[in-house]
Amino acid sequence: MTITQRQLTAARNPRKEKLLMKMPKDRFFRRMEAQGLALSYGDVRMRTGYSEVLPSDVLVNSLFSRNVPLNCPIISSPMDTVTERKMAIQMAKLGGLGIIHKGLNPKDQAAEVASVKFYLNGLIKKPICFQEEATIGEIERIMEEKGYKERFQSFPILDSDGKLVGLLTHNDFEFCLNPELTARQVMSHELIKAQQGIGLEEVFRMMVGNKKKVIPVVDGEGQIAGMYVYKDVKRIMTGGDPIYNLDPNGNLRVGAAIGVGEEALQRAELLYNKGVDVVVIDTAHGDTLGAVTTLKELKRLYPGLDVVVGNISEGESARRLAEAGADGLRIGQGPGSICTTRVVAGIGCPQVTAVYNCAKAVRGIHVPVCADGGIEDTGDITIAMAAGAHSVMLGSMLAGTDQAPGDIIQVSGMPMKRYRGMGSLGAMQSSMESRKRYGQGMSLKDKLVPEGVEGVVPYKGDVEKVIVQCLGGLRAGMGYCGARNVEELQEKADFHRISGSGLKESHPHGIIITEEAPNYKQQR
Repeated sequence: MTITQRQLTAARNPRKEKLLMKMPKDRFFRRMEAQGLALSYGDVRMRTGYSEVLPSDVLVNSLFSRNVPLNCPIISSPMDTVTERKMAIQMAKLGGLGIIHKGLNPKDQAAEVASVKFYLNGLIKKPICFQEEATIGEIERIMEEKGYKERFQSFPILDSDGKLVGLLTHNDFEFCLNPELTARQVMSHELIKAQQGIGLEEVFRMMVGNKKKVIPVVDGEGQIAGMYVYKDVKRIMTGGDPIYNLDPNGNLRVGAAIGVGEEALQRAELLYNKGVDVVVIDTAHGDTLGAVTTLKELKRLYPGLDVVVGNISEGESARRLAEAGADGLRIGQGPGSICTTRVVAGIGCPQVTAVYNCAKAVRGIHVPVCADGGIEDTGDITIAMAAGAHSVMLGSMLAGTDQAPGDIIQVSGMPMKRYRGMGSLGAMQSSMESRKRYGQGMSLKDKLVPEGVEGVVPYKGDVEKVIVQCLGGLRAGMGYCGARNVEELQEKADFHRISGSGLKESHPHGIIITEEAPNYKQQR
């Protein structure tokens, strides 16, 4: 839906708008603009204020887009060394969101989205089924190829007419020593099954009463109509895992990146059919005719699907995209640790000023902005959100974790993982989508002009360790400002402009660090 200027004005609460236009930080940024200064994270620190708020009491829930909430305001970047299904699953379990990168072919990307959506299910509407004549060896090969083993090992078995005749479970695979046996010979024949339309409470009682972890659902003709899994039903019935970022059906939320044009629309169709919660038009410059045209067409085809557009770094761009119907904005052109856009192309606005200007341009019209890139320390997250961001997108901070794609390698005796920009030479050589993102030629003969580099980052273990430190820093910063929630942080925040000496003073100095903290890396 395109938002007209009249609708933008009508959507605003005049009293709220007057309050929003008098935020303490506005005066600070006006002074900086008058001096011709644009600022990044190392240029500012937040002012403290009177507080009755403890860090443990603050609420960090926020929004990524109009209709995609967050229990943790952290998004994993759509990069091929950051976000595929493992990262997206863990991010959603931690309350945040993962955006599956578009370096994959469309079908594979849609399959990654489906993996996240199927990870938790009250009702699996389309369970993976096998025919009764298939051998255990054949089924296990498919499980390995599709990555089923790491997610589930219970499959309905169908006869030639498509009717449910049995169930293969983990135990059946475990005790089958002959891979040439058929599913019919190995499967469990004594089924506890439910009829289509059964309520969740009744399913839960059936599972507990019969000690069954899996109950298939059939229609009146015996055709498979779904499947319930105990751990998911129990989670829903007992209200467990409140931090999980779940959709209304009890499934994990997930996003996916697309490009612009007809191919992007075809990719979006596949993603939509797999239940994606939000698509991100992922371009180096989001304020273009191609991005706006794609946005409008997506909103026409899928009015219930949120569309976030990026990347941009100017307030005028934010307003234009909001008026075109964007449900969220991705801010940042060139601040990333592996991005060379600013030095190669000579463009871009330092990130704190970019976030502030874009957030200010869409105040009061419910278009959340996401600060993407440039974050090195957890305090930068607080600064980004105080400047106006509703969430932050992380790349390098998450790239070295277990959930990021790629293997651990040894560099000078230290465990590392590879990390590269989507504008790097390697990314462009391996993915046409990376070329399109940066407007590069599609022919193999075309000379490529990279806008990113490749490197390694330290291995960090489970991504949960990183997120715990990020949220801890954010909560501490909000406590210092007396902000109980993200909205109060944005309303109360004010800044100091600091010098190089001030930045140096902010770091440990005059000491040799002998025990490193989990949330601080030494400046080299």
